[in-house]
Amino acid sequence: MPSLIDIRRRVRSVKNMQQITKAMKMVSAAKLRRAQENALAARPYALMLGEMLANVAQAAEQDPDSQHDLLAVRPEKKILVMVMTADSGLAGGFNANLLKLAQRFLNDHPDAELAIEALGRKGRDYFRRRNIKITGEYTDLFHKVKYEDAERISANVIERFSKAEVDAVYLFYNEFKSVMAPHLTMKRLLPIEVPPTKGSVDYIYEQPPQELLGSLLPRYVKLQIYRALLETFAAYQAARMTAMDAATSNASDMIDKLTLYMNRVRQASITREIIEIVSGAAALD
Repeated sequence: MPSLIDIRRRVRSVKNMQQITKAMKMVSAAKLRRAQENALAARPYALMLGEMLANVAQAAEQDPDSQHDLLAVRPEKKILVMVMTADSGLAGGFNANLLKLAQRFLNDHPDAELAIEALGRKGRDYFRRRNIKITGEYTDLFHKVKYEDAERISANVIERFSKAEVDAVYLFYNEFKSVMAPHLTMKRLLPIEVPPTKGSVDYIYEQPPQELLGSLLPRYVKLQIYRALLETFAAYQAARMTAMDAATSNASDMIDKLTLYMNRVRQASITREIIEIVSGAAALD
């Protein structure tokens, strides 16, 4: 049976841990509000860009030579897999669930030549521990989500796809749906799948549609990566806030149980001392 000193020390330790988890929950809650606003604000812009791309692609189809490199569909013999995770943990199954989804994708394509690019430390460490070759890695993306990072990542991806070094590019990330749980998302980034048009609109183009299409396609790829960064950051802060809230609640339960156990041990110790005193007095009589 542990002594009272050991139990009191453990109670103090749990209380200190509770203060840390509570503070981390408050920090994540503060970051979540701004991250959620940024993620939601990017969605209408992505939707409008997709509609514009669909209309321009429809107009460019009239030219038989308008096929762009980023639209070229090839047999998927060489696949680039981009896994976007957080740089740190303490967020429940946020990183683990996404990595399981990516691992299932790798297992389902045993005959393809797979290349991995890790966006985030957790994904990089996961593939390194399993001796899976990583062709590229990007860390420290979520201290402050910047469009320049999306441009840097997309430029590398577009170059590799245009040179036929890879036949397809898939992006895995957590999309922010609610505070309780993110939505695991797998998206084929390249070749670009042009969204369907919503009706026919007769536009007058100042530039040829082919030139507009060539300008819009790289922007569309950049926006998809930038939006994935925003969604991942918002989903991570929500998952971390939820995990720290659960940890704080569990710490409270543990403190209550330890306090009750400590009182029982103290009561047993006092009872034992009283019995010893009474027994000693009875022996003297």
